[in-house]
Amino acid sequence: MTDGYVSDSLEQMKIKVSRGANRAVSFTNKEACFYYTQTHVNDHPEHAYFEGMNVAKNRIFGGYTLYADRQELDNELAEVQVSPYSLVRIHGSITEELWLYDYRNVLEVGLTGCGASIGISLKGKELEFLELTKDTAYFKAMEGDWIIALRAMGNGPLMMEKGVFQTNGAAGGFFISAAATAEEAARLIEDTERQRASLKAERKRRMDDFLQYNVYLDSSNKELKLALNWISLTMDQLVTRQQGEGIYAGLPWFNEYWGRDQFIAMPGAVLVSGQFETAKQILLSFAEYQNTDESSKYYGRVPNILAPENIDYHTTDGTPRFIIQLQDYVNYSGDTGIIKQLYPAVYSSIEGSIRHWVDEKGYLTHDDNETWMDARDAELNSYSPRDTRANDIQALWYGQLRAGVYFAEYMGDREKAEQWGSLADALKEHVAADFRAPAYPYLADRLDTAGAPEFSLRPNQLFAFDLFDDREFKNRAVRTAWEELVYPWGTASLDRRHPFFHPFHLTEHYHKDEAYHNGTVWTWLNGIAMQRMIEAGQEETAYGLFRNMNRQALELGVVGGLSENLDAYPQEGADRAKLTGAYLQAWSNAEQLRVWYQYFLGIRPDMIAGKVVLAPRIPQELTDVRFRVKTGEGMIEADYASTGGEQLYIYRFTGVTLTAIVDISAFEPAEIPVSDGNELRIRISGDRLTAELLVEGSGERIGQWAAGKSADRAEQQRQSDLMIGGVQFAEPLALSEHPVMERETGAVERDGKEDKEE
Repeated sequence: MTDGYVSDSLEQMKIKVSRGANRAVSFTNKEACFYYTQTHVNDHPEHAYFEGMNVAKNRIFGGYTLYADRQELDNELAEVQVSPYSLVRIHGSITEELWLYDYRNVLEVGLTGCGASIGISLKGKELEFLELTKDTAYFKAMEGDWIIALRAMGNGPLMMEKGVFQTNGAAGGFFISAAATAEEAARLIEDTERQRASLKAERKRRMDDFLQYNVYLDSSNKELKLALNWISLTMDQLVTRQQGEGIYAGLPWFNEYWGRDQFIAMPGAVLVSGQFETAKQILLSFAEYQNTDESSKYYGRVPNILAPENIDYHTTDGTPRFIIQLQDYVNYSGDTGIIKQLYPAVYSSIEGSIRHWVDEKGYLTHDDNETWMDARDAELNSYSPRDTRANDIQALWYGQLRAGVYFAEYMGDREKAEQWGSLADALKEHVAADFRAPAYPYLADRLDTAGAPEFSLRPNQLFAFDLFDDREFKNRAVRTAWEELVYPWGTASLDRRHPFFHPFHLTEHYHKDEAYHNGTVWTWLNGIAMQRMIEAGQEETAYGLFRNMNRQALELGVVGGLSENLDAYPQEGADRAKLTGAYLQAWSNAEQLRVWYQYFLGIRPDMIAGKVVLAPRIPQELTDVRFRVKTGEGMIEADYASTGGEQLYIYRFTGVTLTAIVDISAFEPAEIPVSDGNELRIRISGDRLTAELLVEGSGERIGQWAAGKSADRAEQQRQSDLMIGGVQFAEPLALSEHPVMERETGAVERDGKEDKEE
């Protein structure tokens, strides 16, 4: 039993992990520290290097070994249970519980049920023991200028025997802290122990409040609820204060702020969860570091890397995503003040691109490695060339221009609104003409320097579909992408029939970065793949992938979270692909959450226009769902139930006055004005939709609507079903089909350091 506040929600989330599963466990202190381990044996080929405490890109110590009555406790034999706030190992009669505290570099390792003595030794070859006082041992950290303090609970005396620090068995465990000086590290433990109960209660209360007020979800589908609660909290682990407000790109390598990753993750990480102030501070922080040197070719760009020791502008997609997310933030929050504050950043971001990077057709050009597919070899040659005009970059540029028009019109800058709007219109026309060819049922991935299209089938095209009005082509392209790229475990970066397709991320046949964007599955791409399926009226197909990702969080890899990558193919004898890359990746978690809120639940606010789209596409497996979504200063609370062939949607509005755009598949959209204290009830029975607006509580009816099915929308759905209905996941081919598997290059040396482009 832990001290302080106990949440039923958190207690219900505990996951038992078997020895055979041996899963990763990770906690952050919501600032600059994370602790990583595995439940039973620290043996991951890449992540084991990061075992223990890590602070601000420095490895502090490499985990610990525990002793009771001078006998080592064997983690392999332990029963293990993981909750969002702690790791518990039961060693027979002895219980070990690991905690990391919020906003302080302090680890607590509790031990109960012990005999006469307990002991601990810290791991790490580079760890340097400094001294032992009566009650505290001090070390120099493995990396950086950090000092570690180790102390028994209750200030009990410490004795060192062959590197093991022993104390009385009744002490209850140990505290380990990291700080700039020995004095500070000792004071940190003293302060933490003095407030131990309240600090632990506050950490649990923070998590519980987040579940209850930011991402509330309930359903009789327990797997759905458990998975999304876990994904929400492991996502929130990565929303930190390391260098101002920001989102870690991923762990263990990327505990820093990347522009690209930050803004891909922002909707699912902080907007759908109503963390608008955090989103605002992230936007302001990146705007502060925008390149303002008008003579630089990077003028107007925001950083791709914003780390304590490194600021880098070498990416094309980060800046468009920054502007698009500024618009998304405004749509969710209703914050008009930030428009005036950041319009200069919007202006320079677009004008800098026009000055240095836009060609005669209006395409946003870029260097070969400046898309998200950025891996290069030792000679800095791209492993996955994108030439100068990649399709996803054009889609982002189009989105940036349209967002620019939105802000220019708000600011009364008619000249730029007209200029940027004309450029966006011309770009759309050119993409439609240049990226399609009759022989291909999908888009070209890129244009080369001569303007010739290159038709490798990659998932990047999924981002560009908003540039097309041809619904039949989009349906065909969605089907092609799904059946060639989307496996049950995720979306691959290159189609399996391409001669440079790599079935495995990690293998002895080639360097891992060669496979990084040439076959390897990227979990974050599932978001856009599912979105396009839902937009095509195929939510059941999309939900098959969504459910599989929830099961990954519950059953594989880091407890409760989604990995960066997976192999495209399962290893021999396995029925699932192996997880690779970062064990916890922000945009992977975030895209799962974004699609859930924006496309399955269908809540898409535009507070500036005073509207919210209610477009639920809830799959048949889910017969009841209850949820809340923050919008502006208020809240939308919703209940859904499906019984006896009828569906009932109930929306309650608190603190908002909006026009609700009710968009339920096959029925004509309806615009219904709602305000604070209103309840909107929508019932679907057969071919009939009825809606009534009530005063919540009294039941007084304000208005009533009825609609039949739209012939046009029904025909669109019929065409989509003909084109896409029944599509299956991609399936692996024989390894002999892939030329790269014929190589014999020997095992690639690994040092625990990831080669993500910097």
